[in-house]
Amino acid sequence: MTKRTAAKYKLDRRMGENIWGRAKSPVNRREYGPGQHGQRRKNKLSDFGTQLRAKQKLKGYYGDLTEKQFRRIYSEAERVKGDTGENLIGLLERRLDAIVYRAKFVPTIFAARQFVNHGHVEVNGKRVNIASYRVKEGDIISVREKSRQLAIVLEAVALAERDVPDYVEVDHNKMTATFVRTPALGDVPYAVVMEPNLVVEFYAQN
Repeated sequence: MTKRTAAKYKLDRRMGENIWGRAKSPVNRREYGPGQHGQRRKNKLSDFGTQLRAKQKLKGYYGDLTEKQFRRIYSEAERVKGDTGENLIGLLERRLDAIVYRAKFVPTIFAARQFVNHGHVEVNGKRVNIASYRVKEGDIISVREKSRQLAIVLEAVALAERDVPDYVEVDHNKMTATFVRTPALGDVPYAVVMEPNLVVEFYAQN
């Protein structure tokens, strides 16, 4: 299980953006960064800084992945035929915790990772407790029978702050979701602009 090394909303403050589009984000009240000198950090970013920021934002969005995890996914995206940035987004969205989050079985991506790790999720009828498990098109993801009345699940289903994207078909009555297809960047309902092209540039130069 990956250890979460920073409070989830610190990333919002650091980036100055409401990364997940949540009503509770402190950025809705304070747009400056965390820490004693947060209000002073308005300097124009260099090309390197812009690319690094794009990488940190995308990496953080999926539950603050470690650099090693993220680099491994990027390397895989690079090997696959097609646009590397689009491939990267597709691979990130095929993570089991990402699908559980997209299906609104839980309220946050961090909760999704914990939910999977604690054995509450099945893929095609078999329990899977690895958050990074790669879902395939046509796979059916479901919340285990005994976990369907958990407060966190009921809260998430009722959330109005985000919708289920069209590449995931969900039946909240049966608590099942089908991964229909691998999305392109434009299909993913990010609350802020993500720039995987800058991530590609970052790794190409560093």
